[in-house]
Amino acid sequence: MESIISKLRNLDAYPKINEDFYSRTLSGGVITLASSILMLLLFYSELRLYLHAVTETKLVVDTSRAETLRINFDVTFPALPCSILSLDAMDISGEQHLDVKHDIIKKRLDSRGNVIETRQEGIGAPKIEKPLQRHGGRLEHNETYCGSCYGSEVSDDDCCNSCEDVREAYRKKGWALSNPDLIDQCKREGFLQRIKDEEGEGCNVYGFLEVNKVAGNFHFAPGKSFQQSGVHVHDLLAFQKDSFNLSHHINRLTFGEYFPGVVNPLDNVHWTQETPSGMYQYFIKVVPTVYTDVSGHTIQSNQFSVTEHFRTGDMGRLQSLPGVFFFYDLSPIKVTFTEENVSFLHFLTNVCAIVGGIFTVSGILDSFIYHGQRAIKKKMELGKFN
Repeated sequence: MESIISKLRNLDAYPKINEDFYSRTLSGGVITLASSILMLLLFYSELRLYLHAVTETKLVVDTSRAETLRINFDVTFPALPCSILSLDAMDISGEQHLDVKHDIIKKRLDSRGNVIETRQEGIGAPKIEKPLQRHGGRLEHNETYCGSCYGSEVSDDDCCNSCEDVREAYRKKGWALSNPDLIDQCKREGFLQRIKDEEGEGCNVYGFLEVNKVAGNFHFAPGKSFQQSGVHVHDLLAFQKDSFNLSHHINRLTFGEYFPGVVNPLDNVHWTQETPSGMYQYFIKVVPTVYTDVSGHTIQSNQFSVTEHFRTGDMGRLQSLPGVFFFYDLSPIKVTFTEENVSFLHFLTNVCAIVGGIFTVSGILDSFIYHGQRAIKKKMELGKFN
């Protein structure tokens, strides 16, 4: 038994020295204090990394199919009234959403940017008690109203009971509504008067679009849009204006849900129009992104990059249709962010490396200073004797 204990004692890699042989120096005390402080700082840093999750980033090919893309927007037009502003969306598959009204909200703004809460409809409109019927006579008592579509009805049973119905029927036919005052419904509702009353107002538009996950565009433009000979155009004649101020402020624009760390480059972007009219274009590259947090919850979203271009107005060309256009395309590469906690063994290994590394380096530095001081002291003593 004694021999086994003796052999184990011989394996001791940390031989003990009697305290009487210790030599404590000022430089050693300074190095010990500095190394202790450094050791504590590095330990605190490592502890913070251990307690907080780290995010791992990977790039993979996007193999998802048959999905939709959600576009969230909040855009303010300080000089474009809500009554003439429309939103359209279309993609390369041929699907079109013209004059979108669902899932969006428009707020009228005054010249100072304050929200106008309510406004009575038909201000300034001539009061006509009996609207014009489709057959040409006025609406009589106990008679069902069916307004004329002025040649744009698809069938004999179609009725246009409001100015909006007439404009929609004209849009489907690909016709422009040149003079709304000639339309009984528009005259009765005071369509042009309402536009004049809103002159100088602005509009805040916010909401979301659900579109196919293919390349496409959505745009804010004055006038109701329609297809004419296969070309997308907007009816601007009804507003009797030569130019439109498309100055805008993008409060928010995202493609998908929010996730931690996302940066949307168009948030709080402002542009002021200096020419009478034109087309402002944003070319967006959408990058599919998957974010998985520590608990395993996954968020399917997107990031994007953008470039901008402005084309001066030329009302006779489609390319210069006045409006703010967002052209988007999708990247074939998907980015995945995964939050992970550092394992305790990894934390313990790093702590041991910090303690051992600083202890060793400080010991080498102290030994170098100690032996250097002794060598200099010996040379000084030898110089005195000589």
